[in-house]
Amino acid sequence: MAYGMNELNKHLNIELDGIPYKIVEYQHVKPGKGAAFVRTKIKSLLDGRVIDKTFHAGDKCEEPNLEKKSYQYSYNEDGMYYFMDNETYDMLSLPEENIEYEIQFLLDGMAVDINFHNSKSIGVELPQTVELEIIDTPVTNKGDRQGACRKPATVNTGATITIPCHLNTGDRIKVDTRTGDYVEKVK
Repeated sequence: MAYGMNELNKHLNIELDGIPYKIVEYQHVKPGKGAAFVRTKIKSLLDGRVIDKTFHAGDKCEEPNLEKKSYQYSYNEDGMYYFMDNETYDMLSLPEENIEYEIQFLLDGMAVDINFHNSKSIGVELPQTVELEIIDTPVTNKGDRQGACRKPATVNTGATITIPCHLNTGDRIKVDTRTGDYVEKVK
């Protein structure tokens, strides 16, 4: 399937010149003069390099030949992250640079999908949301908790998330793994 300029969006996987990429930043630009275009930052799923790419009307890119398989995160050691195949119990390792963003939401025993491009493992797809525990956040006064008050919080995976001021250390929250945004407090 070929994607046109208007079908591109953040987190979409595309293939250019035989290399699979994920769109990590997306901006549709409509200048006062001339034709609209899409300015993107795309990350290579093979080596993690991020490049700028501009798409104009009429430009096409292909859907990559990606295959997904279910795995379970086991552990990390010396910059390698190890996952167990849920069917064969074989172990698969991925270097840290291939999954830099995903690491901040990875929990022991978490079920993930591993992407393969032409039978080579290239990256991890996390569940859309994950439940995390707040392990450190500044204390806020009752009067500061009104309206759209936000504050930083460190969660049990080490990631820093912006949360509403009424939340405290020890609370469990749901986080969107695609954006890193707070979704809701877990009851």
